Amino acid sequence: MTTAIRQINKTPGPVCMECVGYLLEEIRSPESEEELAKDLDDANVFICSLIFVQELAEKLVKIVEPRREHLDACLCFPSMPEVMKQNKLGTFDLTQIAGGPLGSFAQQVKDLRQKSLSNKPASGGNFQDSLLKLVRTLPKVLKFLPGDQAKDARTFVLSLQHWLGGTPENLEAMLLRIAGGYVKGVEEIDTEALMDPVVLPDMGIWHPLAPQIFDTMNDYREWYDNVHCPAAGIATEAPTIGMVLQKSHIATKDDGHYVGMVQELERRGARVCCTYTGGLDFSVPVQEYLAGPTGEGMVDALVNLTGFSLVGGPASQDAKKAKEVLMKLNRPYMASRPRSNRVSVPLVFQSFTEWQNSQLGLHPVQVALQVSLPEIDGAIEPLIFSGRDGTSGRSIPMQDRIGNLATRAMNWANLRRKSNAEKKLSICVFQFPPDKGNVGTAAYLDVFGSIYAVMKELKKQGYTVEERDHMGDIPETVEGLQKSILEDPEAAMSMSELNVAYRMSVDEYEELCPFAHDLRENWGPPPGELNTDGQDMLIYGKHFGNIFLGVQPTFGYEGDPMRLLFAKSASPHHGFAAFYTYLEFIFKADALLHFGTHGSLEFMPGKQVGMSGSCYPDRLISVIPNLYYYAANNPSEATIAKRRSYASTISYLTPPAENAGLYKGLKELSDLVKSYQGLRENEQRGASIVNSIVATARQCNLDKDRQRIQQERFWMFFPTRSDIENLPSEEDDMAKKTMDERDDVVGMVYKLLMEIESRALPMGLHQVGVPPSAEESVATLVNIAQLDRPDMGIKSLPRIIAESRGKDIEAVYKGNNDGNLEDVSLVQDITLASRAAVGALVQQSTNAEREGRVEEVSALQGVFDFFSGGSVYKKALAECGFDCPDDDLKPLFEYLQVCLGEVVRNNEVPTLLKALDGQFIEPGPGGDPIRNPDVLPTGKNMHALDPNSIPTKAACDVALVVVERLLESLTQQQGELPESIAFTLWGTDNIKTYGESLAQVLALVGARPVPDSLGRVNKVELIPLEELGRPRVDVVCNCSGVFRDLFINQMNLLDRAIKAAAEADEPLEQNFVRKHAMEQAEELNISLRQAATRVFSNAAGSYSANVGIAIENGANVDEDQLQEQFVTRKGFALSSDAPGELQEASGLFKSALSKVDVTFQNLDSSEISLTDVSHYFDNDPTKVVSNLRKDGKKPASLIADTTTANAQVRSLSAQVRLDSRTKLLNPKFYESNLNGGYEGVREISKRMRFTFGWSTTADAVPS
Repeated sequence: MTTAIRQINKTPGPVCMECVGYLLEEIRSPESEEELAKDLDDANVFICSLIFVQELAEKLVKIVEPRREHLDACLCFPSMPEVMKQNKLGTFDLTQIAGGPLGSFAQQVKDLRQKSLSNKPASGGNFQDSLLKLVRTLPKVLKFLPGDQAKDARTFVLSLQHWLGGTPENLEAMLLRIAGGYVKGVEEIDTEALMDPVVLPDMGIWHPLAPQIFDTMNDYREWYDNVHCPAAGIATEAPTIGMVLQKSHIATKDDGHYVGMVQELERRGARVCCTYTGGLDFSVPVQEYLAGPTGEGMVDALVNLTGFSLVGGPASQDAKKAKEVLMKLNRPYMASRPRSNRVSVPLVFQSFTEWQNSQLGLHPVQVALQVSLPEIDGAIEPLIFSGRDGTSGRSIPMQDRIGNLATRAMNWANLRRKSNAEKKLSICVFQFPPDKGNVGTAAYLDVFGSIYAVMKELKKQGYTVEERDHMGDIPETVEGLQKSILEDPEAAMSMSELNVAYRMSVDEYEELCPFAHDLRENWGPPPGELNTDGQDMLIYGKHFGNIFLGVQPTFGYEGDPMRLLFAKSASPHHGFAAFYTYLEFIFKADALLHFGTHGSLEFMPGKQVGMSGSCYPDRLISVIPNLYYYAANNPSEATIAKRRSYASTISYLTPPAENAGLYKGLKELSDLVKSYQGLRENEQRGASIVNSIVATARQCNLDKDRQRIQQERFWMFFPTRSDIENLPSEEDDMAKKTMDERDDVVGMVYKLLMEIESRALPMGLHQVGVPPSAEESVATLVNIAQLDRPDMGIKSLPRIIAESRGKDIEAVYKGNNDGNLEDVSLVQDITLASRAAVGALVQQSTNAEREGRVEEVSALQGVFDFFSGGSVYKKALAECGFDCPDDDLKPLFEYLQVCLGEVVRNNEVPTLLKALDGQFIEPGPGGDPIRNPDVLPTGKNMHALDPNSIPTKAACDVALVVVERLLESLTQQQGELPESIAFTLWGTDNIKTYGESLAQVLALVGARPVPDSLGRVNKVELIPLEELGRPRVDVVCNCSGVFRDLFINQMNLLDRAIKAAAEADEPLEQNFVRKHAMEQAEELNISLRQAATRVFSNAAGSYSANVGIAIENGANVDEDQLQEQFVTRKGFALSSDAPGELQEASGLFKSALSKVDVTFQNLDSSEISLTDVSHYFDNDPTKVVSNLRKDGKKPASLIADTTTANAQVRSLSAQVRLDSRTKLLNPKFYESNLNGGYEGVREISKRMRFTFGWSTTADAVPS
């Protein structure tokens, strides 16, 4: 544009021009907003393009709209609909192109997003392709139509063609065309004589040294093979890297970053083929030029340099089509993200300097558009490769990043070229916490058993797994493999008894590790005190031929517990750096496999997303392809590994769940209840049994639950009697009670027993490559069957069964929660019938001769069922006393049958082998397979979700009901609403529930999300008090570090909602947000808006409060220090007024917490409960709040348990006790783990530590 303006002003003529340009993000600043308004006041013409950030689009419209009338012309090229409505070109009305893509832009994009979210067929390129077609053909038609409107429409489309052409000559012609036709006072410009738009072909193959754009692969190869490669010295058999580029950069000659990438690849000996398109369906040139007739790739790796999804752009995405193309292509695809598939990221929304200085890294908008969406396609390794000059706006190649990207692409390509016998693989196991018996830790995974199975399969596939004369032979047993690493299974904290695979001298370390000197600031000179014998750096592990089984060093906190108190995490220690230096430079690994959830590499200090060369995850992993077995139920932390350590994740199944069952006194109680049900009308016998029930319940300490419940002011979703609240004493004679009163006592006890018995209990540990047996699959399918799926027209099995008795399942659940004996019994009958029906379905596909496994899912019998008396599942229900209609059962069981096939598919090891062969790994969602069976089968490259899609309407509906019932019940129990709630937000649970927790926060404040005109959730509005019908409740949000990384745009949304509530001119007794903000503003001498800050997290690049680590390490830190540590590490505030940055605000955090009445967390999965991981108590602020409150009062601490269809809210202590009863105290749990030996014992001891962690942070464990 600058060149075009200079050329116009240099050429004698009727017009001179001045141009002022703005980057969209600049108008966030009030100063820039004011400057833009002043410039528009003096302007004749306004031009904008690609305005797709809703809040900035609204700002821009607010500035432009009142000035539009006096502008001579206003050209708004593809942007948000409200922006495009500002177009002004004579009589031209953009929306009058009836039926065309411009006329229904917003609706088409909305439809596309909905199709993508619902997995329905969609084609994300259709809109862009039809737009291009319109731009090409419309001027020819309009030229011959009479009237000014046709002339103006033709001018608009020609201008758009000039704009897309992008060259100085095109832009000069566009400006002269607009000036001559519309700017008052400018005459003598013959617009018909101006050049027609000159544009590159819409699609082609480009090379910076080629004499032309090629439109066929044969023409390109003719030039490349016969002219370029001989001159450049590139071998014909070299790996070929395919690249996808944006046409606009080529057309405008802003291609320095592309040229740099081509040069770096060819310098490394690679062949390149660069394709582009003018549309946003980049899959078209990929299929046309880079794939063969079957769709399989003719390249060895594919790198997407556009920064967008393969199909779609800033406004839309078609992940389904992208996945189909990439699955056929079957090549590593790298697209500004992690893994064998890459989309490399150009900086679009920030300058190079802004990115370099940012702790967060990529701008939040760019993360959503250019990282989150390509991940859904299956892209990996979001590497930054170019920046934007802050002055000229042109792209700047970032040479170190381009070199890194080129090498990583080559390394993925070489996996296709090397023979298996030559490939070197490092398998990395973890050790946390660093004490006895913790080598090989991973969530719910039999690590050594899994590694042993993988190594055996690698040997079958021709990998060199043993070399007797060189490094050793593979052991004959899992125990032998384990001992070869540990030498002593009771490995000491110093790790001195682990097997030393290599001793690295300090000189060698400092020569090979490029950042060794940088670690001195935190750890002093090498070798340091960790992973060393005082002289050399020690690399722990064992070689098995070309396989190195290594032990990742620990984070280093055990060397200095006081580091836990720091607000920000320090650098890795020398031993950690030496380990990864060894893998790259000495062992020379072709690929690295991190084994299980999870290690420390991805949580090392650095930017959140968009690593620089100085970020430690980037430095450590360097250029080694990184594969990572990750638990399927943890997509949030898997996403951190993908983005920060460039991991290609391979999901593994968590252990099969069974019902916890009853044991000892609880089993005896259950038998007594059944006896009572048979003899309840016998006055003498019935009363006697109830006396026994009361006595046994007290022996089992169920009455202690009651005391804790009363103490902590427990309530449920529905106004209800507390569990066993009215349990009589043993002196009470039940013969003096009426039958209804005895039923109430028995119902309360039975309800709690069934809650314990039916709780899902993960059994043992999963072994990679071993799918669950048929019997183990039943519990998973029963849980899948308990949820309604209205979008699929499927009723839940409990609902179908209840309706067969003329009951509504919600009413039955309410009666159950109230302890109504009849409803409690019906719930138990429904549970047993569900298990029987699902068990019958599974049994017909079970091969008894193959260890009771499902090898092939048998088809439902259909006509045969009719003559045999019905389907197996209908018969099973009938035997349980339920006659259910086929119309409801059939769609459910057809769905369950599909789910069964996915549950038992063995995809985990085959996927690893594909990845090691340089093939594409199928992408898929992570999360809870119960809520979302699309998580199955495992063995997928996990992704999270489009952050702009949450909270969904369904999530908001559920959240609204939860909040309303919660507040209604609290008001009944306490006589008043809480004024402030401390709310913990997690990444994984918001992925699994599509934002229910987010929606709960908004509902408490009295706000709701509003989709923008493209269907994206990035707006919020207050619900009027008249409609809300209650006061606004203040909420202090404690966001986990992972939530911060994944959903920073949603954090902005929450901040905007809370600040809007604080600034609302409403009575203080109806707006607790405003009340507290005003108090804090006065107390801290800050503005009301600052005082309304309520969204907090860790500093960028830091994770957790480290309370859990301190407890696990046994660090000698007192509770006051731990609480100060919590506030220091979690006290970084986010403000929507400065998005993308977190500022230290521990004083404001303390002030907000001091007004909290209730602390609250959500449980969304039975697989991960309060005592399964340290995260929950690590982030719990209960004791912190108690100490900060001026009255010293302990807040009520509540847990929302949505792990079943009958969701409930419990007190924290009640939830801890329930966890203990179903796991630690349950023989079914501890005996199955004891059978797992070394690793099973660790699972038991871990839960013991985590249980007592709740004592430290919340006094939630009764003595």
